[in-house]
Amino acid sequence: MLTKILIGVAVVLVLLFVAIATRPSRFRYVRSTRIKAPPAVLFDLVNNLRKWHGWSPWEKLDPNLQRIYDGPEAGVGATYAWKGNGNVGEGRMTIVGSQPHERVDLKLEFFKPFTATNSADFVFKKVGDETEVTWSMEGNYNFMTKAIGLVMNMEKLCGGQFEEGLANMKQLAESQAKVGVQH
Repeated sequence: MLTKILIGVAVVLVLLFVAIATRPSRFRYVRSTRIKAPPAVLFDLVNNLRKWHGWSPWEKLDPNLQRIYDGPEAGVGATYAWKGNGNVGEGRMTIVGSQPHERVDLKLEFFKPFTATNSADFVFKKVGDETEVTWSMEGNYNFMTKAIGLVMNMEKLCGGQFEEGLANMKQLAESQAKVGVQH
């Protein structure tokens, strides 16, 4: 009887391993919104990493978040390192590409709770009196993140955070436009 149970457990583990190993290795999460503000205003909110505190969804998750800025104030080479609680972890992002009023490209390095290196970008496109902002992130799943993906919808989780960030950005930019704040 014990032999049958052990064989059954082994079969289940092999099937679980196969299910995890055959999941996609790459991901890409994308969210967009339209904001009644010129591309220059939105570009500035992303291209200057010190301004992320006004709209980033992760800034609210840890009131004691430690931040370190390095490099130029904005644009290529600007970095933002953070260390926080279990909700935000630890990592660093670096602006690796910056085309004024059009796009910002980032290298994201996560150290805790899991290590990963991903890329993200923001694209700004003028549409009438609005700007379409598209936020995307892509990278590779390792075996552990593939396993977590069996029980958690990572696209929905991360996409929801992007949606929150874009809504915060919209509220900030449109309220600044109403009071005539200039950038």
